Amino acid sequence: MTHLYPLIFILLLSSAVPVMAQSEQPKQAKKPAHPDNLIPLPEIPELPKELADPPPLPPDIQSDPELETQVTIIKRGEDTIEEHRINGELMMIKVIPRIGPPYYLKKNISRGAHTHPGDAGIDVSPPMWQFMRF
Repeated sequence: MTHLYPLIFILLLSSAVPVMAQSEQPKQAKKPAHPDNLIPLPEIPELPKELADPPPLPPDIQSDPELETQVTIIKRGEDTIEEHRINGELMMIKVIPRIGPPYYLKKNISRGAHTHPGDAGIDVSPPMWQFMRF
């Protein structure tokens, strides 16, 4: 047991030396959190009166009933068909089958420019499915 006393003394002495070294260091002045060469921002000028007030809203525009799309919904069995007409002319058909995603049949507007000798003379584009919507 007597051989443990020198070991305890050495441990206490080794832990006291760093504490004494830390306490003897001169305290340094705290550095400011911002650099010394900062320039203050200028004041924000007032807006002119013509820019300070919001512009007036445009007058309400009356909608033309001839240009609005008329939608006719037809039920055939378990399928639903939506006919979209503009000015009485059939422009698009949306077919919503019981099974599967809906598909669209649109009027082929570019029929006169891109005729193909194999076309059957139909003014409807091939069926189209919607993959993504934004």
